[in-house]
Amino acid sequence: MRTFNNISKLQKHLIELKNSDKTIGFVPTMGALHNGHISLIKQSCNENDITICSIFVNPTQFNNIGDLDSYPRTMDADINMLEAADCDIVFTPTIETMYPSNSEKEIIFNFGSLELVMEGKDRPGHFQGVGTIVKKLFDIIKPNNAYFGKKDYQQLLIIKELTKQYRLTPKIIGCEIIRENDGLAMSSRNMRLSNEQRIQAPFIRKTMLWAKENINNYSPSELILEVEKRINSNPEMKIGYFEISEADTLIKCEQWKDNTDYIAFIVVEMGDIRLIDNIELF
Repeated sequence: MRTFNNISKLQKHLIELKNSDKTIGFVPTMGALHNGHISLIKQSCNENDITICSIFVNPTQFNNIGDLDSYPRTMDADINMLEAADCDIVFTPTIETMYPSNSEKEIIFNFGSLELVMEGKDRPGHFQGVGTIVKKLFDIIKPNNAYFGKKDYQQLLIIKELTKQYRLTPKIIGCEIIRENDGLAMSSRNMRLSNEQRIQAPFIRKTMLWAKENINNYSPSELILEVEKRINSNPEMKIGYFEISEADTLIKCEQWKDNTDYIAFIVVEMGDIRLIDNIELF
């Protein structure tokens, strides 16, 4: 595996690969890797000649400086995991590399209603930061395919919209959520949970499965209230939000409609740790 932190050297190497008709798969990350990330790497390895992973804790997508400061940074362990997963290239730029002091003013993206709900509403500016860094990385690497987990489903739709608006090169591939054996969605934030919080955390998934099993017994608004009540009954948890939205547009579901795919989205706060998950309802 080759490691680059210099854009021009990386691009020179990628040009050589592309001139040899190699397809490039790309997995952007912020490090603190877990098996969810590695599943993306493995899928890319299966579908491309070359797989590149970036590790960069992007400051512009944090609207809370405390979150940025406390985000886990585990570079040595990350490199070892990527090598074991047969990743070909890792790109580890610095903040100055990605946001040089003499750079042009950042683009203001128009993601429409996609960024006005859920994470966009709760974390103002978050998706502007995501769009900024993803566009920069796509422009540098110009991959054939790029891989994103469905746990961050709203982000996945945002990136698809970004790619469409700017006619960027990669095909965006959404990958299934990878879970711990007890059902908790894998997340870099999980390592910050206390022992008791970690024991209680699978209750999020259990509640989501209960919601899926009971959609015929409740209206959308009734189901939302019931899920909120169940989560808040756990002393380790506080509901951030539970929303039911149309899968393609994130339009809020007011009443069940035939021939429409719905996804339920949840945020649960455990102390100062914010966990997200989602489930396809039908």
